[in-house]
Amino acid sequence: MKSARRRAREFALQGLYQWLLSRSSAGEIDAHLRTTPGYDKADRTHLDALLHGSIQEADGLSQDLQPFLDRPAAELSPVEHAVLVIGAYELRHHLDIPYRVVINEAVELAKTFGGVEGYRYVNGVLDKFAAQARPDEVAKRNAGRGN
Repeated sequence: MKSARRRAREFALQGLYQWLLSRSSAGEIDAHLRTTPGYDKADRTHLDALLHGSIQEADGLSQDLQPFLDRPAAELSPVEHAVLVIGAYELRHHLDIPYRVVINEAVELAKTFGGVEGYRYVNGVLDKFAAQARPDEVAKRNAGRGN
């Protein structure tokens, strides 16, 4: 059974994917998502934050992710691009969620909706991005592991 937060991330991914392809307004995308089966089971507060925040900051987050990508963000599959933007948004703005949880959730999204090996790419990119976005948290975890 999926948690309400997992469902929120899935809907946010669908919305951001749609935005990346069409550049429709966030309001139009949000209205469409509200008619999708299962919407009522999502954490709507988290969904709203992820969807609207990711769309609003997508271009800046894509630029921030660029040093960790092996090609321009525009050349990524739209699913992987959307997963990375959502993950980067959560790492930047949802400090109450441990960075490893954010990365694991992004990996699960990539496994479910992305290409066969896309989850590995998402994991590697977000792991490097997390070290920049949350250096103290990452350092503390690595110190605890003897790294």
